[in-house]
Amino acid sequence: MEQEKKDRISELTRISRERELTAEEQAERQALREEYLQSWRESVIGTLDNTYLVDEDGNKRKLPKKQ
Repeated sequence: MEQEKKDRISELTRISRERELTAEEQAERQALREEYLQSWRESVIGTLDNTYLVDEDGNKRKLPKKQ
C-alpha cells in the first residue's frame, strides 16, 4: 500500500476526532482500511511462507500451515 493512502487513513482519523465524517469520508476510510489490512495480511503470509524451524539437530523444516 502506498504511503499516500496510509497518510489519508491517518488524516481521516484525525478529522473524525474533530467532527463527524460524512458518509463519503466514512466509506473512503473503510475502503482504505480494508485495503491496508489485505496488504498487511499478504505481507505476513509471505513472511510466514519463508519461515523455517530449526530443531536441536540443526534440521530445517518449513513452518507448517495452520489448519
